[in-house]
Amino acid sequence: MDVLERIDAFWRAANYLSVGQIYLLDNPLLREPLRDEHIKPRLLGHWGTTPGLNLIFAHLNRIILERDQDMIYVAGPGHGGPAAVAFSWLEGTYSERYPEVSQDARGMKRLFRQFSFPGGVPSHVAPETPGSIHEGGELGYSLAHAYGAAFDNPDLVVACVVGDGEAETGPLAASWHSNKFLNPARDGIVLPILHLNGYKIANPTVLARIPEAELLKLMEGYGYRPHVVAGDDPKAVHRLLADTLDTVFDEIAAIKSGSGDPLPMIILRTPKGWTGPKEFDGLPVEGTWRSHQVPFGAVRGHPERLRLLEEWLRSYRPEELFDADGRPVDEIRALVPRGPRRMSGNPHANGGEILRPLVLPDFRDYAVEVKEPATTHSEPTRVLGAFLRDVIANNPDNFRLVGPDETASNRLSAVFETTQRTWDAEVLPTDENLGPDGRVLEVLSEHLCQGWLEGYLLTGRHGLFNSYEAFIHIVDSMFNQHAKWLDACQDIPWRRPIASLNYLLSSHVWRQDHNGFTHQDPGFLDIVVNKKASVVRVYLPPDANTLLSVADHCLRSRNYVNVIVAGKQPVLNLMSMDEAIIHCTRGIGILPWASNDAGAKPDVVLACCGDVPTQETLAAAALLREHLPELKVRVINIVDLMRLQPPEEHPHGMSDAEFDSLFTVDRPIILNFHGYPWLIHRLTYRRRGHHNLHVRGYKEEGTTTTPFDMAMLNDIDRYHLVMDVIDRVPGLGERAAHLRQEMADRRLAARRYTREHGDDPAEIRDWTWPY
Repeated sequence: MDVLERIDAFWRAANYLSVGQIYLLDNPLLREPLRDEHIKPRLLGHWGTTPGLNLIFAHLNRIILERDQDMIYVAGPGHGGPAAVAFSWLEGTYSERYPEVSQDARGMKRLFRQFSFPGGVPSHVAPETPGSIHEGGELGYSLAHAYGAAFDNPDLVVACVVGDGEAETGPLAASWHSNKFLNPARDGIVLPILHLNGYKIANPTVLARIPEAELLKLMEGYGYRPHVVAGDDPKAVHRLLADTLDTVFDEIAAIKSGSGDPLPMIILRTPKGWTGPKEFDGLPVEGTWRSHQVPFGAVRGHPERLRLLEEWLRSYRPEELFDADGRPVDEIRALVPRGPRRMSGNPHANGGEILRPLVLPDFRDYAVEVKEPATTHSEPTRVLGAFLRDVIANNPDNFRLVGPDETASNRLSAVFETTQRTWDAEVLPTDENLGPDGRVLEVLSEHLCQGWLEGYLLTGRHGLFNSYEAFIHIVDSMFNQHAKWLDACQDIPWRRPIASLNYLLSSHVWRQDHNGFTHQDPGFLDIVVNKKASVVRVYLPPDANTLLSVADHCLRSRNYVNVIVAGKQPVLNLMSMDEAIIHCTRGIGILPWASNDAGAKPDVVLACCGDVPTQETLAAAALLREHLPELKVRVINIVDLMRLQPPEEHPHGMSDAEFDSLFTVDRPIILNFHGYPWLIHRLTYRRRGHHNLHVRGYKEEGTTTTPFDMAMLNDIDRYHLVMDVIDRVPGLGERAAHLRQEMADRRLAARRYTREHGDDPAEIRDWTWPY
């Protein structure tokens, strides 16, 4: 049997296993005629893209064997699950990971039964599938993940199959530009394979219907050298694809040696649902949208359909593919690479196996000196930038900073003292900080930033994604998918922990002085806390030293999504580094220097979460101390948002006893929050004192205005907080009526000042703690 015959046998075996997963409960090798009891009662799965995925995989295995190529496989088509499971079982990896699914007839039966079955495995390429780094449940991110995997992996080729359905998505369309950020001398190579089978669920696909000359120009315009493989005759396609892959990998070798040629890519045209039923009920199936999912259903109780299914399965000649015990025959196993060279067993696809810890500088060395709390100012993210500069210097091939053209805007410019922005396209004399060896990845697409970083993390590296707070919403669904991936991996023992996905959200809602309403949205936090508590963490450090402490913690963590919200504008320095470490370790705590209730029960609790809300809360506490010195005020700052939940809801949650001790059960609590107020109520609704809790936060009031006017628009300002205290503390309203009126008048005066002068009054803008 020559190599193309072995490839064809592997392909037929993978197709047979794929069909079996969709349809069969029993009789996996067709050792007897099919009967109704052999068929699943509910037929679920997707067939149409599967034979193409199997074909490509089989051919790439030959390349790995002949060239000893380190390679992983990204299956972009959303529901190619049957294929990925099939070829990982044929390679033996599946049985290594799941010994109960042995590589024999008994294991094949279990393999079939579990697919899209209660308690089994999903119909898409999922974390449970060996060799996968790309969740097939959402389309558009395969190519970005592939490039993320290739960065800083110089010996790796990432074969990325792009389905023609997902090629219609915006993120995928932008992902073709990733080649401008890949340096072949330092990075691996991405081989995009655009698989055009003509249809998505019920409609033709755009790229399959435009003239081929136009498609070639499109790919050439993106900067690729396209190679076309097309046909519906298996022998001819095998030969053409094999020859094309030889050419492509010769081109890759030339690129790695410094030729500077465009990256190759393949356009593969084969029928949708190839090798499946030609027609059903008088209607065409193969080559049409009808083959997208289950080509024909309701087999039980329909003898003609049962006959058609058996003919389809037997068309692959399983007796030639599996021995008497159900194991793949030697000719198929001869096409399987050994050990870690198997794409389904490559350690890059289980990145925790090769994860190296970051070499982190001591964050305490970057501390801002704080002799007295709240009397000096710093820009927190500018301070963090110096720390990240040295993180990058210490980890020249293991850490990336990504963001949508906002590294400098978010005050992280210190990183450019040690690195550049990655750029492998034209550079003009007027450009700054661009170069092919840069460690900062900037592109004006949050989708690409997230996709690159996910691919980088999933293959065993580390990184940080910085973004304007309002626009991180663009990747809401990508965050959802990554959080679900991490959650699923917790129940998969062979998936090793990976570095956390770290978000730094700056240029936030309270300091969009010129961008205005469109840039004012803190709602990403609401999305994040919907995910499993075992996966998500949310931090709102109020000053520079707490930000340093939080950032160090997040960069050391594993298997989380960490969201850090921190401003870039000057804010008060509240704590020394030693105090910041203790405060961040607790996640929440009383600020004793801002409180006057020591040894007594407070009359009111002022809590704050976020830098600007904290500053306004402190100013309110100072006003209360000035005008109502007999009032006992406790000031609490929250860094770790999830501390507000009970411990049975989140690992960081506080016990009821601790919560009650801090917040009391019968005193009014006024909590000044960075985000939408109702999020705090979601987290605390089960607490005993919840009926006393009054939350101030962003309530969708915004415009282009001054920082303090923005605070007043949403009632988080110091004057309104004092009015809240007067309104909420029993018996205080009548005694403090004059003060309440003064606070209302000060608000009016502050607004009038902004309208006349375009700035906040100096006593507000330059306020520091007076006591």
